[in-house]
Amino acid sequence: MIIGSRPTRFQVSINTNQCMLCERCVDNCSYGVYRPEKDRIIINSRNCVACHRCISQCPRDAILIRERPCDYRSHPVWTAQIRENIFKQAESGKILLGGMGNASEYPIIFDRLVLDACQVTNPSIDPLREPMELRTYIGKKPRQLEFSQTPAGDTSLVTELAPNLKLETPIMIGHMSYGAISLNAQTAMARAVSDIGTYMGTGEGGLHETLYPYQNNMIVQVASGRFGVDVNYLNRGAAIEIKIGQGAKPGLGGHLPGEKVCADVSCTRMIPEGSDAISPAPHHDIYSIEDLKQLVLSLKEATEWKKPVFVKIAAVHNVGAIAAGIARSGADAVVIDGFRGGTGAAPTVFRDHVGLPIEAAVAAVDAKLRVQ
Repeated sequence: MIIGSRPTRFQVSINTNQCMLCERCVDNCSYGVYRPEKDRIIINSRNCVACHRCISQCPRDAILIRERPCDYRSHPVWTAQIRENIFKQAESGKILLGGMGNASEYPIIFDRLVLDACQVTNPSIDPLREPMELRTYIGKKPRQLEFSQTPAGDTSLVTELAPNLKLETPIMIGHMSYGAISLNAQTAMARAVSDIGTYMGTGEGGLHETLYPYQNNMIVQVASGRFGVDVNYLNRGAAIEIKIGQGAKPGLGGHLPGEKVCADVSCTRMIPEGSDAISPAPHHDIYSIEDLKQLVLSLKEATEWKKPVFVKIAAVHNVGAIAAGIARSGADAVVIDGFRGGTGAAPTVFRDHVGLPIEAAVAAVDAKLRVQ
C-alpha cells in the first residue's frame, strides 16, 4: 500500500523547547517511532500505537500524542474503524484479533442489575446470636432431606447429596486460559482465590503443573478444542465446566496464534509447539440435549461422580430455553456469561458483529492472492 494513502491513527510531536535529547524515548519505544539524528529526534508517527511508554519515560514532558489528527471523510456505513480494519487485513492477509470482549456501544446489562438483599432474606435480629455469612454452595440440591435414627438416638442423613462447590466469598474469577494470559497472571489469581476461599477457571488451555497446589480452587474447562483434557486434568479440578458459548466469542471458538505456543504452552495444551490452537465453533459431539447429557455423564464417570459439572452459555435472548435444556442434561449448574466478557484473542469482526464475514473474506482473498 502506498504510504500516505490513509490517515495516521496517531500523531506524535516533541516540544523542542522542552526536549533535552536524552533519547529515552528512542530506547523505550518498541515500535520504532523515534530515531536520533544529530541534534534532533526524527519521528515516524505511523508506527505509533499510543502505548504511552515514551510519555511516561520522558523527564521533561516534551512528548504529545494526538489521536486521529486528520480523519477519514465521514460515512454512515464505512466508518474510520471499519476502513482501517480492512486496510490492515489486506496488508497482512490475516484476520484481526482483539481482546476484552465486545467494544461496540451495547448496554452493559449486568451493570444495571440491582440486587436488593432485603427482599430475599431477613437480616439478623440479633447479629450476636444469628451471625450472617456469605458462604454459598453451588450445585444440585435435593428436594427434601431424609434422616434415619438409630436405637441409640443418633441421627444420620439418608439422602445422597450431589457434589457442591463451597464458596466462602461468593465471587469467582472467570476462565482465562494459559497462553491467552501468562502463567504469572494465572498463578497470582490462583493464590488469591485460595486465600479468600473461592474459585477460578482454567480456560481451555489446560492446567499447568505450577498450579497443582491450588487445584482445589480451580474449575477445569472442557471446551470445543479439548486442549489439555485428560483424566488427570479432570480429576485435579474442584469442578468441571463445559463451555458451549461465551459472550466474548459469539458464534465461534478460540484462536491462539502459533507464535504464543511455546514449549510450556505446547506441553500444557497437548499440541505441537508453534502451531495455532484453533478450537471449533461447536462441539463436534454435541448437537442435541441428549448429546450434552452423554458428555455430562461421561465426565461424571471419569471423575467417579465426585465433581460437579457446569455448562456455560452466553446471555442471549433465548437463554431461558437453553438453560432449561441444560438442566435436563443432568448438569449441576448453568453458568451464564456476560455479553462483554474478556478474551485473549477473538476475531474482531465476529466478536463485534456476531458472524458477518465481510472483512474476514477480504483478508482471506487477499491472503490467497499473495500466495499465488
